[in-house]
Amino acid sequence: MSDFRNGYSAPVATADMSVDAGLRSFMLGVYNKLALGLVVAGGLAFLTGNYPPVQALLFGVSADGRVGLTMLGMIIQFLPLVLLFGSMFFMKNPTARGVNMLYWAVVASIGAGMGLLFLRYTGESLATTFLVTAAAFGGLSLVGYTTKKDLSGMGTFLIMGVIGLVIASVVNMFLQSGTFYLIISGLGVLIFAGLIAYDTQRLKMTYYALGGDQQAMGVATGFGALSLFINFVNLFQFLLAFMGGNRN
Repeated sequence: MSDFRNGYSAPVATADMSVDAGLRSFMLGVYNKLALGLVVAGGLAFLTGNYPPVQALLFGVSADGRVGLTMLGMIIQFLPLVLLFGSMFFMKNPTARGVNMLYWAVVASIGAGMGLLFLRYTGESLATTFLVTAAAFGGLSLVGYTTKKDLSGMGTFLIMGVIGLVIASVVNMFLQSGTFYLIISGLGVLIFAGLIAYDTQRLKMTYYALGGDQQAMGVATGFGALSLFINFVNLFQFLLAFMGGNRN
């Protein structure tokens, strides 16, 4: 994954910005994979959050109404991180098939873990937040696709911001501060909104940099869909902090 982020980028100024059927086909492949991934993740989230036998394996509700994770639920929650970090070490020369397997493994594990949201938020608020997220994603991705401004400069700061969010979230697991949680969520919305535009432009530059190499574009399609999927899911979850209607 690190190879895809760092090895295939090209300066915006060097790319041919004319309308290109090949570019449209490449981006359409990424978006189709992303859309299918969201459908699969949503279906798994609904299953694990609403089907009692599966729900009981992953989640538990205490006497005071607090929603928690079973041991299997904790494994599912952390599995995406294990897969992503593991891919950095074990996929030095990624193939389209390998990246495809990674993508669906991450989609499945994230989707299963998101069943927790059905226990915390009302179905109506989840649907509303999803529609807002989809609309925001479409607009931000369009900006990244059409802008002539080079967004690569802000990429480093956004990645650093993600690291900061992870550290802050771990700290707040011990502090249990509602105010701090809202601050983290607000920053998360801004950071992942920026990443959607940045990653879209990076994908566009990747297409030009690959020069028609079909095998490399198969890898890029998988990594591109994975990046946008993670951005979408994180934006959705951070927006829930402001739009989600609590069940309790």
